[in-house]
Amino acid sequence: MFKRLLVGVLLVLVVLAIPVAVRTARFHPAQLEVPPAQHAAVDAAAAAAHLAKAVRFATISNQDRKLTDTAAFDGLHQFLEATYPNVYRALPHESVGPAALLFTWKGSDPSLEPLLLLAHQDVVPVEKGSESKWTVPPFAGEVQDGFVWGRGAIDDKGALIATLEAVEAMVKRGFQPKRTVLLALGADEEIGGRDGAVKISELLKSRNVKPFMVLDEGQAITHDLIPGVPGDVALVGIAEKGYLTVELAVHAEGGHSSMPPRETAVGILSNALARLEAHPMPARITDISRKQFELLGPHMPLPQQVALANLWLTESLVMRAQMAKPAGNAMMRTTTAPTMLEGSSKENVLPITARAVVNFRILPGDSIEGVLAHVREAVADARVDVNAVGDTRSEPSPEAPVDGPGYRAIEKTIREMYPGTIVAPSLVLGATDSRHSQILGGPIYRFGPLHVGPTDLPRIHGTDERVGVKDLGDAIAFYERLIENVDH
Repeated sequence: MFKRLLVGVLLVLVVLAIPVAVRTARFHPAQLEVPPAQHAAVDAAAAAAHLAKAVRFATISNQDRKLTDTAAFDGLHQFLEATYPNVYRALPHESVGPAALLFTWKGSDPSLEPLLLLAHQDVVPVEKGSESKWTVPPFAGEVQDGFVWGRGAIDDKGALIATLEAVEAMVKRGFQPKRTVLLALGADEEIGGRDGAVKISELLKSRNVKPFMVLDEGQAITHDLIPGVPGDVALVGIAEKGYLTVELAVHAEGGHSSMPPRETAVGILSNALARLEAHPMPARITDISRKQFELLGPHMPLPQQVALANLWLTESLVMRAQMAKPAGNAMMRTTTAPTMLEGSSKENVLPITARAVVNFRILPGDSIEGVLAHVREAVADARVDVNAVGDTRSEPSPEAPVDGPGYRAIEKTIREMYPGTIVAPSLVLGATDSRHSQILGGPIYRFGPLHVGPTDLPRIHGTDERVGVKDLGDAIAFYERLIENVDH
């Protein structure tokens, strides 16, 4: 009996080993082969000085829009006009909403759909009490040790300045695009884009504009961020997660803390949050992740190649490995993040209302309605009110094609300008202005040509935000080459 069982197990292993070996053998790198592109020289030092000056304008987006410093945006606009005279001369431009800008570089062939490039002028506030921890004061805008330092250097004034530098140089040397190029510079991306990107998209929609493609921030050229893949990897966002904020509220009589009831509003709320965190939404490997695995897997060591080439067999193991880290877990599921708690205003007073705010980033395939249903089911307490709150909410975006001309133009430009860099599609975990462009109908991609490594991630929205001078120069060359490539 045991011998027959052993023979059966061995036969199963042999049967499994054959397709595993075949699939692994066929798991080859599939990167576009193009020669490096020769391009006009870029004065990276001058561009860095321009970015440093742009950083000095504290164009902060506060959650309370009444606190917006309009003078900072006005000052930035005056600086841009003085710094990029060819852009302002050759490209008709218009103000949209309180501070957003839209430039139109008319192409010679009006039958071609336009290229829409997005960037945003606004930045997040600097966390109070952290100012002294910055190497350079956050709004000093200094070039030091090969970097431009300051709030917004990466997110997103680096891309904004690189785009304007590229167009300024191309206009100056007489380049005329065949395809119209639109530059949409939002001014409130960090608080949802309601007065910037939304209004720009509505304006373009009223003009029947359907882009060839939209390119916005979202992903970057990573280094040492993907285990097992050596060298640089350019991740191109082909979709982004949805966004939803949910309020959990418990109402009670309140009173003096010396005579608490058996269950307080805070206790009921705490238990609800514990149940919610203990029951996350289901995880799965999306179509986007499968495409990414197909392109990155062949560059990994053999054990990872075997696993990723045979997801039909190893899917649960791969998911478990991915979910061991926050970034991998966020790629696999709709995330649950309690971010705010409110109770009593005094330590010896029971609150009438205890309130928690939970932020969800919604995986493609899930929905706002599904998240709310999940929260109510997980909390499972009628005493806890569950409601969607906040102005910013969005469903997961549609997936842009990786076999379309827009993605191919981005891929070709990356491979030309950054030889040897691996290109792969990705899911953007945060929210960008680009989601508001969905009403226009063109494919949307999210990629900025700046390098990001392990030490750079905490700088985004954090302390010591900076961008390399050389990196900025390379980004300018990237945008120039991309504009040339989409003409073809």
